[in-house]
Amino acid sequence: MSIGTPVDPVSAVIRAALADASDAPGYPLTAGTPRLREAIRDWVTRWCGPAGDGFGVLPTIGSKELIAWLPTLLGIGPGDTVVIPQVCYPTYEVGVQLSGATVVRADSLTSVGPARVRLVWVNSPSNPTGRVLPPAHLRKVVDWARERGAIVASDECYLPLPWESSPVSILSVCDGSFDNVLAVHSLSKRSNLAGYRAGFVAGDPALVDELLQVRKHSGMIVPAPVQAAMVAALGDETHVEEQRERYARRRVILRAAFERAGFTVEHSEAGLYLWLTRGEDSWSTVDWLAERGILAAPGAFYGPVGERHVRVALTASDERVAAAATRL
Repeated sequence: MSIGTPVDPVSAVIRAALADASDAPGYPLTAGTPRLREAIRDWVTRWCGPAGDGFGVLPTIGSKELIAWLPTLLGIGPGDTVVIPQVCYPTYEVGVQLSGATVVRADSLTSVGPARVRLVWVNSPSNPTGRVLPPAHLRKVVDWARERGAIVASDECYLPLPWESSPVSILSVCDGSFDNVLAVHSLSKRSNLAGYRAGFVAGDPALVDELLQVRKHSGMIVPAPVQAAMVAALGDETHVEEQRERYARRRVILRAAFERAGFTVEHSEAGLYLWLTRGEDSWSTVDWLAERGILAAPGAFYGPVGERHVRVALTASDERVAAAATRL
């Protein structure tokens, strides 16, 4: 349960679309086929509630690729600062390092200081904590960034997995203007497509076009069969509801088992993980779990603030979840 990799089947609808598009001898479109762009726009309109239709869209090779290379693709480099959450997905920091810029960990932007901030990452629901940021917080981040000419990139990969709280997209708090705002999404968790590498970015049309121009010349292109599969996945909610129900059942079992074993669950109100603590160093907790045949991710992986927590993924099979509960 240390890695959030899907284990459940890919929907037959998606697999059929992939197979039907497999005779693809020509180069695919970096911008995505017209059908894919329309499917992404329709999904964003339904799920993200954008205040207006003036947003751009662009398919990506999963979301991790875009997260890692976004600072570089935007021309951010030495002398620039990128703000990331205190506890977060490690690839945010890796992406800043690749660009040569300076990273600052901060959940409150008032503590950032006079640095030349070019990019601010937010993540709701959070990986690893499952924390959901309220609309007012997201609005303040957008206002703060715009006052300084910075870009806000919102990682919303876990948006379709609400439990005790309903997350919102940053695109819904922009008052109809998407300037300097990007929302990053993935089909890995929503549709079990981690193996397909299928994601997209939506938001400021000028920034999306800038990304397109660079990606076009650097070979960052989603394969044509995967683009066809994405159309099918984005147009079908039945398989998503079924998967959400699987994760909900596993979450109930695991949460109860960990709490009975003396763990405290913090945040975890949405997304794919339980954020747990026993009030000790995360590596000690990892050892304790490993002795029982349970693998979890140490919170230290996600930043110094996470050093007394572990992250447990809901992506194990029903059998493995039941076994973990028994061992606990």
